Amino acid sequence: MFISLWEFFYGHFFRFWMKWVLRQMTGKCELQRIFDTYGGAQRTYRIENSLTYSKSKVLQNATRVAESQLDRCIVDIMKEKNICPEKDTSFQICMRTCLLQITGYKQLYQDVENVRKKPYDSGNVQHEKLLLKLWSLLMPTEKLKARISKQWVDIGFQGDDPKTDFRGMGILGLINLVYFSENYTSEAHQILSRSNHPKLGYSYAIVGINLTEMAYSLLKSEALKLHLYNFVPGTPTMEHFHQFYCYLVYEFDKFWLEEEPESIMYFNLYREKFHEKIKGLLMDCNAVLTLKT
Repeated sequence: MFISLWEFFYGHFFRFWMKWVLRQMTGKCELQRIFDTYGGAQRTYRIENSLTYSKSKVLQNATRVAESQLDRCIVDIMKEKNICPEKDTSFQICMRTCLLQITGYKQLYQDVENVRKKPYDSGNVQHEKLLLKLWSLLMPTEKLKARISKQWVDIGFQGDDPKTDFRGMGILGLINLVYFSENYTSEAHQILSRSNHPKLGYSYAIVGINLTEMAYSLLKSEALKLHLYNFVPGTPTMEHFHQFYCYLVYEFDKFWLEEEPESIMYFNLYREKFHEKIKGLLMDCNAVLTLKT
């Protein structure tokens, strides 16, 4: 209750007066002071908060502006805050970068969500080609005898038809599996081999789909903001989401082997432990979680 009262009074009274006092002392608005003081993800994150909690509709709407309207939006912000472009020559450049990251993150979530909502369709030729491509990438020396086959279990699916395993994450789960196998083929083969360990083994494809859900939930909860604001100096895209997924796959395999679980029956326990570890890393304002092989 005390925290809620503090947030209320800070948001409605103290913040306004603090900003006014600092403006009189420095001659600069809060946005300018952030640009002068911070860099990287801290800068973008603080700019986003300043815009979001501003009483000005011009500033609030900036976090949702279309890229085509970005330059016009920045001009409007400068007029609203009485910022002279001749005196502060870097403001427009810095604000443009921040807005690309802020609006790009929102768009990335929508793009990922749209793909996740698409169910795997065995009647869709492109979906079927993608599934067969996954087999070819992971098992280049072994021919798949039939589309419906027990062989799918060899790469970690639960039964003879993988389509049933994509229900939770839709086609996104398959796209991620293929992306990792195609861009990190050697690593994918090594991890698949380790996943068949007689004691520490796990279902490669099923775990991969599970990690897609983890990446998606971290994106949705905005836990990926600091990482993406540090990693991408502009608009984050699906490519960057796939790259983060690859990091999770690689790091989870190492984590699983280091932990040496007694049985696959404890998967959910160790999955949550790994999840908490990643969330902790993502809280670092300098976080950049990329796959280093």
